[in-house]
Amino acid sequence: MIYLWVALGGAIGASGRFFVTSWVTRMVGFGFPWGTVSVNVIGSFLMGAVISFMALKMNVSNEIRAFLTIGILGGFTTFSAFSLDFVTLVDRKEVLSALGYAAGSVSLSILAVFAGLYFVRTVLS
Repeated sequence: MIYLWVALGGAIGASGRFFVTSWVTRMVGFGFPWGTVSVNVIGSFLMGAVISFMALKMNVSNEIRAFLTIGILGGFTTFSAFSLDFVTLVDRKEVLSALGYAAGSVSLSILAVFAGLYFVRTVLS
C-alpha cells in the first residue's frame, strides 16, 4: 500500500514541478533555469519544514510520511531529498562526509549527464 501512496504523491509533486517551472519561466524568461532553482529551493524548504513538523508536532503513519516526503516532495524535486541527506550528515557531526556527499553528488551527476549525452550522440547515432 505504501507504494501506491508514493506513486500518488509523485504524480502530485511532478505536476507541481511542471506548473512552477513553467510559471517561473514565463515570468522571467529562458536565459537561466530559474524555474529549476525555484523548485529546488522551495522543495528543500518544504522538506525541512515537513520533516520537522512531523517529528515535533504530529504522529503520522509511515504511509503519510512517505506520501509527503518521497512522493510529493520527491516528485517536486529530488534536490529536497539530497538536501535532507546533507543536513542529516551535518546533524550527525559528519561534516566531511556531508561535504564529500555534496561535491560527489553534484559533480558525478553533472558528469553523468555529459556521459549520457555523449553516449546517445556518438554510440547510438
